[in-house]
Amino acid sequence: MNQEINKMLSAYALGTHISAIHALKEIIQALTLHTLSKTDFFSHAAFYGGTALRIFHGLDRFSEDMDFSLKTKDENFNLEAYLPAIEQGLNSYGLEMSVLSKKKQHSSNVQSAFLKANTVIHLVKFTAMTPPLSGIPNNALIKIKIEVDTNPPGGAEYERKFQLLPQPYSVLVYDRPSLFAGKLHALLCRNWKQREKGRDFYDYVWYLTEGVPVNIHHLEQRMRQSGHWYM
Repeated sequence: MNQEINKMLSAYALGTHISAIHALKEIIQALTLHTLSKTDFFSHAAFYGGTALRIFHGLDRFSEDMDFSLKTKDENFNLEAYLPAIEQGLNSYGLEMSVLSKKKQHSSNVQSAFLKANTVIHLVKFTAMTPPLSGIPNNALIKIKIEVDTNPPGGAEYERKFQLLPQPYSVLVYDRPSLFAGKLHALLCRNWKQREKGRDFYDYVWYLTEGVPVNIHHLEQRMRQSGHWYM
């Protein structure tokens, strides 16, 4: 087993298949951030959303997707340019991952990619579990989506956050008030008929419990961009 991944896994309780899968996904997320930190990616973009809140601010729920926002609008930004580095970085730790861009079905300011790996192979390779694994098909996939907003609303504030594993690195992240503004925008402006998400309410209560103030200016800019600002 890779020594760095072994150290990272030691922080998790791996009593069930689900907990082991979540642990592997979070390690893949961390390795992806580490790889991106070695490029110029965070000169252009910042990490935000639920996964950023969990990794860097202690949110106590699992979050799967990795959301990024450019600091300023850039129609020429190309997420695909970073995908080979991500794939090489993950594979260097013994992960057998494929990293594929998602082609746009319609005009969008969001660029997407998927990280994919066989679930059973990686559970056996990196944990003490042995096949057959009950309830997990042999063709089941670990999947993590990466999204980059290339036309971000203004007003966000950022901070530099540090991690020690797999090796010391830093990431540009939305600060907590700006993250809270994004969550409030989702609660206030999401089309709930199609996308009811209990995690939004859970995160909202978490922000209130933590006493996080709201970046009102960023919330206003988000609402203006989505057409929900009526003042």
